[in-house]
Amino acid sequence: MKHIKLAIVALFFLFSASSGFAQIADSSTREVKLEGAVNFRDMGGYHTKEGKTVKWNKLFRSAALNQLTASDLNKLNQLSLETVIDFRGPYEVKIAPDRIPANAKRVSLPAGSEKIGDSNYLKQMMLSMKNDSGLIRFYTDLTPFHDRYKPMFDELLLLNKDSALLFHCSAGKDRTGIAAALILYALGADEKVIVADYLATNYYRRNENEKAIRGMVKFYGLDEATATNMMAAKESYIEATFTSIRKQYGTVDHFLEQVLGLTDKKIAMLKNKFLE
Repeated sequence: MKHIKLAIVALFFLFSASSGFAQIADSSTREVKLEGAVNFRDMGGYHTKEGKTVKWNKLFRSAALNQLTASDLNKLNQLSLETVIDFRGPYEVKIAPDRIPANAKRVSLPAGSEKIGDSNYLKQMMLSMKNDSGLIRFYTDLTPFHDRYKPMFDELLLLNKDSALLFHCSAGKDRTGIAAALILYALGADEKVIVADYLATNYYRRNENEKAIRGMVKFYGLDEATATNMMAAKESYIEATFTSIRKQYGTVDHFLEQVLGLTDKKIAMLKNKFLE
């Protein structure tokens, strides 16, 4: 696993000079440390191209929440979570049901994830991971984006001004990563900030990724390089999403309006609610 650790260290130093990654790397302010969940972080503090800043304690992203402890739930209660959005499919939810604060509303958005967690689908997906082809297909398939992400933005628009929203999937990398990228774009963040937030998953999941890679090699017979491709957050993945959007809709702004219903008025509302 030495090359994985070296890659993470290299990633850290590569982006530490940029303001975007410097904000991410400060885990003392961004990471919400929990006993039963990883990759749980505040999206506050990012700067936009208009000179605004994303508000703290309003938007959170995470991996799975099924192992949260009583102490974790108490900590989440203090975050004033009003809405928890779950992008996972039925197989994933059945195996690992969410544990969330009693007063939080859970919104299930499983579009495009209906087969994830099924053993046959998992095997096929793993076999397609060589040369990144499997994940590139996942990131460029815009078919489920309307049903997965439009309701998320609807919830953001409805969110009480004194409350917070959390969105997550299983690893907090792919479906959650795309969601975070779309939110940051809609709020006016620079592409470097969007990419840096996405790549930070490699830092926040570094220990879990090593465990997962060992398991894939041992139990599924994957080679280490293929397993690493499956667990990594690569710039080429998130860029593939935006490339696919521009190819089909001309601009990301057109996509936001035509597919996700984000008119200029709604964009302004989002910025007014989540920026300062």
